[in-house]
Amino acid sequence: MTETLWYTRCPVPTASGLAHSLGWLGETAASAGLEFGVLQDAGPELAGHHFLHDLSGLIREGGNVPALAARAQGSPTRLIGLTWIDEAQAILVGPESSVTDAAGLAGLRVGVPAWAQDQARSFPRAMALHGFANALRLAGLTLADVVVTELEVERDPQVRTEIQSRNRSTTWGVEELLAGKVDAIYVKGARAQEVAEENGLRVAVDLDASATKRLRVNNGTPRPITVHADLLESRPEVVIGFLAQSLRAADWAAGDLDGVRTVLQRETLSGPAGVAAAYGDEFHRGLHPSLTAERVELLGVQKQFLYTHGFLAADFDLESWVAPEPLARAAEIVAAEQVLPNEIVKPGS
Repeated sequence: MTETLWYTRCPVPTASGLAHSLGWLGETAASAGLEFGVLQDAGPELAGHHFLHDLSGLIREGGNVPALAARAQGSPTRLIGLTWIDEAQAILVGPESSVTDAAGLAGLRVGVPAWAQDQARSFPRAMALHGFANALRLAGLTLADVVVTELEVERDPQVRTEIQSRNRSTTWGVEELLAGKVDAIYVKGARAQEVAEENGLRVAVDLDASATKRLRVNNGTPRPITVHADLLESRPEVVIGFLAQSLRAADWAAGDLDGVRTVLQRETLSGPAGVAAAYGDEFHRGLHPSLTAERVELLGVQKQFLYTHGFLAADFDLESWVAPEPLARAAEIVAAEQVLPNEIVKPGS
């Protein structure tokens, strides 16, 4: 039986990330008689579990590429929640480029990160491929209509602390684009917005402008919450408590945009302008995890894309991966509490 509740997340808007910043996840662990550990703060010997999700006691909220790849490899996980936060997906071109829309991408050299050491760690490649595929679909084109040009990438990316991550960018291909080695790159998120502005790059295709969610499906849309099956089976009340804290944090976030942005600046290593540009001024109202049919279906769209393009070792049944009971129970608990706003502590207080 696990003695530690482990948690890992990606540097993006999540209710669990807010709950962690508020100290609530640690409280849940302590009340259950468990230690609380965060992979981002642990040593390198544990870092790989962020991608493999084979650590007993681990709950992960992050990109769906590693989560789906780990499940396809046989990691004993269950899907207990999904969120959807649009995060400024775009296709960028150089300052002198004449391309202004998806049709203009035809025949261009598009920068796509190379394969990393395994499928789960190859999420940058998966993100770019799906981003370009979605952009091209807007003009009735496919990846066969462009020239995929590989970009250098870190083969063994690690979860990092803020100090280790400082000055590292999650935007791939900027140097190659500026040097004329590629004609377009895919970017997403807060730091990507700042990088584009700093280098005078132009948005050729704004994927967030698409009214069709299917054309915005990517690594973070939808974003899964997964749990190691051992923890769910042996300590279901801990998993329910984790999700309840996430729901409480989402309730708090809905009423405090500035507070959420403050947390996100630390999480994304971006300034206020980058966070505002990437996520807008309404995202904080939609952080609640759910397992709606629509979100599960959209995750299925991503799973099929990943399987088709070699990012999954095997196909698997998505519906049987879903464990809806913990989130349903957590929602009942939070609804029954009827917590008053002034009883909720803000980050940093």
